[in-house]
Amino acid sequence: MKWQASVLLFLLTFFVSVSYAQKANLTGIVTNELEQPLADVSVRVDDQGTSTGPNGFYFLEVPADQSIIVEFSHVGYKTVQLNELILNTNETFEFNPVLKENITQISEVTVSSSGRKKIAGITTIAPEIIRKIPGANAGVENLLKLLPGVTSNNELSTQYSVRGGNYDENLVYINGIEVYRPFLIRSAQQEGLSFVNSDMVQNVAFSSGGFQAKYEDKLSSVLDITYKTPNDFSAQLDLSFLGASATVESTSANKKFSTINGLRYRNNSLLVNSTQTQANFNPVFIDFQTYSNYNFSHKFHLSFLGNISVNDYQNEPLSRSTTFGTINDPRTLNVFYEGRENNQYNTTFGALKATYFTNDQTIVHFTSSVYHTQEEEYSDVIASYALSPLEIGDSDGASSPRGVGSQFKRARNDLDALIVNIGHTGSYIQEEKKLSWGLKFTHENIRDQIRESEFLDSLGYSVRPPLEEFRNNQPYEPFEAPLVPFTGIYARNYVNTNRISGFIQFSNRITFNSHEFYYNAGLRSQNWHVGGQGLISASHVIWSPRFQLALKPNWNKDMLFRLSGGVYQQPPFYRELRDFNGNVHPKTKAQKSVHWVAGNEYSFTWWNRPFQLSSELYYKDLSQVNTYTLDDVRIRYVANNNATAYAYGTDVRIQGAFVPGTESWLSLGFLRTEENSDDQGYIARPTDQRFKLGILYHDYIPQIPNFKMYLNLVYNTGVPGGSPSYTDPYNYQSRLRDYKRADLGISYIFADGNKSYPKGHWFFKFEELSAGLELFNMFNIQNSITNTWVRDVESKNQYAIPNFMTGRVLNLRVRMRF
Repeated sequence: MKWQASVLLFLLTFFVSVSYAQKANLTGIVTNELEQPLADVSVRVDDQGTSTGPNGFYFLEVPADQSIIVEFSHVGYKTVQLNELILNTNETFEFNPVLKENITQISEVTVSSSGRKKIAGITTIAPEIIRKIPGANAGVENLLKLLPGVTSNNELSTQYSVRGGNYDENLVYINGIEVYRPFLIRSAQQEGLSFVNSDMVQNVAFSSGGFQAKYEDKLSSVLDITYKTPNDFSAQLDLSFLGASATVESTSANKKFSTINGLRYRNNSLLVNSTQTQANFNPVFIDFQTYSNYNFSHKFHLSFLGNISVNDYQNEPLSRSTTFGTINDPRTLNVFYEGRENNQYNTTFGALKATYFTNDQTIVHFTSSVYHTQEEEYSDVIASYALSPLEIGDSDGASSPRGVGSQFKRARNDLDALIVNIGHTGSYIQEEKKLSWGLKFTHENIRDQIRESEFLDSLGYSVRPPLEEFRNNQPYEPFEAPLVPFTGIYARNYVNTNRISGFIQFSNRITFNSHEFYYNAGLRSQNWHVGGQGLISASHVIWSPRFQLALKPNWNKDMLFRLSGGVYQQPPFYRELRDFNGNVHPKTKAQKSVHWVAGNEYSFTWWNRPFQLSSELYYKDLSQVNTYTLDDVRIRYVANNNATAYAYGTDVRIQGAFVPGTESWLSLGFLRTEENSDDQGYIARPTDQRFKLGILYHDYIPQIPNFKMYLNLVYNTGVPGGSPSYTDPYNYQSRLRDYKRADLGISYIFADGNKSYPKGHWFFKFEELSAGLELFNMFNIQNSITNTWVRDVESKNQYAIPNFMTGRVLNLRVRMRF
């Protein structure tokens, strides 16, 4: 009841807040058709105006909560107008117009009374919201989890599932360059930092399905990040109990060179110490990123993206006490540990991108990148446990143990992976028509040694695996099978994969009877060859046709209709080639999905404020499915393409200024996904997240508008999982408990772009300064992501003991920008 009452209280506040401030900010970069920045472009709103700088950048303060017309004009170019634009109070709206020389401007982004619509079915997210919302793993992924169709039951992880897919089915780009994550990480608390540095982000675009052919061969989603191109010097610090980050932006005097650099440090001790396992926890997560640009001329630009990441995870578990069961049969588990974990994940990434503007219609890119990861997992942990009924009145709450045993886990895993990419993309623009193409070569060199074992001593003797060779008929026949681990993997793999992929796509926009119609059609193809030491080489080819249609009728109601689909295929990466026993199968095929998405966006005014209602229906018909198990964030594949599957559902999101001057939203999602292995019948997949609710609520005190609050509410129904080792999923379809979480952030803004101080004042040096508190898991709900299985010596039953995640945690955060 506390949960429901608190939600009701926030929702009541949600609807009764009143307005206060009356200004908003408009910013962006103006370019020509060749994506070259235009200087001295006039930007005007009524009698207010400014002009773009040498890098095409502009910033203009405009009236909020009312309809305005923004005009961009330059000698020799057609004027661009944004009509009926309504911005929220204190909102910073980014618009990057493209000025054309010979034809009337029609931008791909339609701006209406509720903001932006993307014809291509891409969700855009304001970077400022990403940087301000609270979360145990604050950043882009933290906000994605509040979108419909995107789910995650683990606040320590930056991984996410989209519409029934798993973590390996999501694409991530930064400035058009694909980025990767480590291979071996199995626990969310080992992850550390996301690759994406949110303090360096300028634009965020996300597609949860039906994306264009220009994106790579994955089944589920695309996260397309654009890092900033600085226009001036700036420095930023972000400090909290969870870590610190520093970002520096600078440009040369002639504005030809610009660079943005970010250094981050994170320590999860505050969060991990709120779990029920007591431990000496000493993680070090550090990374450095740089993105630099040099404009040799108006025709030739060169950029570099670099990243160095060091994740040193050291953990010495000490003890654990967990109470579980029912009211009629409460039980407690006490565990005492010996040993430690020492895992390291060190990665380096570098990418060089050259852009050449061939002529007025053609632009080409040449990109090369290198990703290198060295990963070690070394652990020796002995866990001795006692399982007891919980009896009220006992001094310690537990009676004599009925289950006593021990577990010994040992790991010596080493992986060294090198991935090299060389690619070319280009585009040709003629009026409203655009032809795009690309070709890419990828070489993957993987050296992997996996050695894992788990010994169980549960009923007074060592437990053998439940395999045929260990079945016995004691005491009638002697049992002389060797002592072996309950689970054990021993493999050494040297794998080389060469891939050649390419795409071509064409898009056009036409107008008939004042209705706007947009279409995009494309084709991707990939050929890959897998070989290596002791492997029988194999080659494969796939074809992936994709299309998008959009219609914006000339109605009084502002609506947009979309239909997209195609054949999406995902060639196996190294992890998908490796089975449960660590063996590599080069003949593993690409997973295939025939994907359909129908969507609608409706913009309207409510309470004299802008709102947008977005809805989508989708269906996926999957074949050649590579089934897997999911334990925390570790995915292990069967690698035999022996299943078919399907996924269908609907996503709805309403966003707008529920409170004047803010942006909030409520999202709902329904999903069903099932798989059929070897014609045994359909069962739920590990990501069968039936219902999802996400709320992002932004508010402030009307009399003190700089005192702000962000609230995240997430509710996900439970997914199948937590089964014991060797369990057949067809015999075990129990679900984990529902995931419920609320994170609250309260801050006071001492200085920002809307509040300035006279020279000599202490706050004069700050462009931005804010301080506040973050309360994670504010209702202290016990969520779990996996189970620990122990045996009762009396009944011989196994009990699932939930591994509870983080509890309520208070964090202090200070942000400043110079």
